[in-house]
Amino acid sequence: MVVVGGATRLTHSGLSIVEWQPFIGTLPPLSAADWAEQFEKYKLTPEFRLRNHDMDVEGFKSIFWWEYFHRLLGRLIGVVYFLPLAWFWARGVLDRPLKWKLAGIFVLGGLQGAMGWYMVKSGLVDDPQVSQFRLTAHLGLALLIFAAMFWVAHGLLRPAASGAPAGLRRAGLAFAALVFLLALSGGFVAGIRAGFAYNTWPLMNGHWIPPEILMIEPWWRNFGYNMATVQFVHRTTALVVLACAFVLAWRVRADPGTGGEARLAAATLAAVTLGQVALGITTLLLVVPVSLGTAHQGGAVVVLAAALWLARALR
Repeated sequence: MVVVGGATRLTHSGLSIVEWQPFIGTLPPLSAADWAEQFEKYKLTPEFRLRNHDMDVEGFKSIFWWEYFHRLLGRLIGVVYFLPLAWFWARGVLDRPLKWKLAGIFVLGGLQGAMGWYMVKSGLVDDPQVSQFRLTAHLGLALLIFAAMFWVAHGLLRPAASGAPAGLRRAGLAFAALVFLLALSGGFVAGIRAGFAYNTWPLMNGHWIPPEILMIEPWWRNFGYNMATVQFVHRTTALVVLACAFVLAWRVRADPGTGGEARLAAATLAAVTLGQVALGITTLLLVVPVSLGTAHQGGAVVVLAAALWLARALR
């Protein structure tokens, strides 16, 4: 779902459906008249007027299907999650704490759909670009749902306690939180298209710290609106995460109280973090092709999964 969302954003397809119809919007246009009706609605948007004024119906279809599939997949996830949950709930096989954990995740899924529409609305007013803050919230909520599902599932599959010391357990949790923050900074990079600027490495257009990094007043607005600042924060945080991943893997390996699962998780975490950083640099240098940009967004989920796996294995 996160990968499809990334592809929808990178193909500029997210504003192609201008209505939120959670139920009747399940069916796509089925006739030429249906397509013409959808296209006429799209023509009223600022994206068509300012960017795609020369687009025809066939071009509209190419962006419509990405957004349609993204929304359809969201509906499908809701059904696939709810029906088994209702079945197990009705049969009484869930204890009370697990019931409310699973119900809470379902509520988060509903909120995610509402957040997605709230994000799209921001690009249908004047500027044909969604708010970077709403986009980041949409991504963050998706990662939160994934993290909650992973955490609950691992607790069911591996209920035994670990022998790791408390300090190492806290380090595992802190690292997972840091990965989550890194992914959120990537949301801001995507939101203001900062990946299409400063396409050099390791310097940013010849500078370690670009001179325009704090050129917006007041200074705090740079962290949400300035391409130089947003990309610098993402780059720097990525290197910090990479260093912490290897330090954490070394600490887990050196501690005699950690089990085999924690050691495997730590080694996996170091490997996937290194791969994600390499993929991010390659994506930047090639000026964010859709395939690599989408893979990089999916890679963030892989790193988060590895971090959560290690944090759970240390508990």
